[in-house]
Amino acid sequence: MLGILIFYHAWASFMPFAKSIFMPQNEDFLIPMGILMSLINIWRIPILFMISGMGIFFAMQSRNWKQMVSDRIKRILLPMFFGFLFIGPLTAFFSMLFYDKELAWYPSLFHLWFLLNIWIYFCALLPLFVYLQNRPNNFLFTKLQSIISLRFGIYIFALPFLIESLVIDPQNYSSYAATLHGWILGLICFTCGFIFVSLKDYFWNALENIKKFTLVVAFSLYTYRLLTMELWAPSIFIAFESFNWMIAILGYSAKHLNQPSKRLGYLSASVYPIYILHFPIQYFFSLYILSLPTSAFIKFILVVLCVFGLSFAIYEFMIKRLNWLRPLFGMKLKRK
Repeated sequence: MLGILIFYHAWASFMPFAKSIFMPQNEDFLIPMGILMSLINIWRIPILFMISGMGIFFAMQSRNWKQMVSDRIKRILLPMFFGFLFIGPLTAFFSMLFYDKELAWYPSLFHLWFLLNIWIYFCALLPLFVYLQNRPNNFLFTKLQSIISLRFGIYIFALPFLIESLVIDPQNYSSYAATLHGWILGLICFTCGFIFVSLKDYFWNALENIKKFTLVVAFSLYTYRLLTMELWAPSIFIAFESFNWMIAILGYSAKHLNQPSKRLGYLSASVYPIYILHFPIQYFFSLYILSLPTSAFIKFILVVLCVFGLSFAIYEFMIKRLNWLRPLFGMKLKRK
């Protein structure tokens, strides 16, 4: 998922809207790539909130509520404040350099708004999560287990997504940061993620049974949107398409990625630090790459390669190895 996010953010510098969000903008655009990005954009952030909710469930299996609060302070709040004081300002600084603005250094979350949302969701929902964890045979879980045991029962979880899209009716469904739509949708995804894995085998079996169907539905809805509406569609249409993509992705991930692997273990550990790092690195390289006398596509590839390369290098040779850096990027201290 992080790889997709890096590709998306790199592509955004090659679109007309880049300057409006203070992102380095290339002179020539990559409009045709929007066909693919429009498929990705409607679920790339929601599924991260869903996975975060799942992570809370797994973390709670070995911690009480006090330990959970302490753990989340270290894992979310500390990196968020570090990012607010250093990562966000550094990103903005490179943007000021690119647009030849007066240079300044001011606290900013920038792309780390995601961590603020996660922290607020966690604090607001922890009492409910503790209650549900302590009563695994509660009425809600019992009913949901019986419903998702049905062939299409998992679509019961699509209802809050559809209701949110009708009530809020966002002008741009993929506008998540600092919008009411983004806040509520993130909360829905975060809660669903926790409930999904709380249902245990009922959920995993439902995913296995429905993953092919949801993939076909998602791709069909996207194709219809592409061919008949030039990728535009009512919010409720996109919400349903997004839900099907997320269920399909979770289903195939559970089947093919849920197995011990050194490579997957390494990538999993690196996701959080690289997520924090990648934006200022992209902005830094954009200062030089976007001015090169070559095609927009070549520049895009160069930006992607440089972001991946330097991000993994900093993670491998600095963050991973320096114990004092690890907590600032959401990693546990190494035991000596």
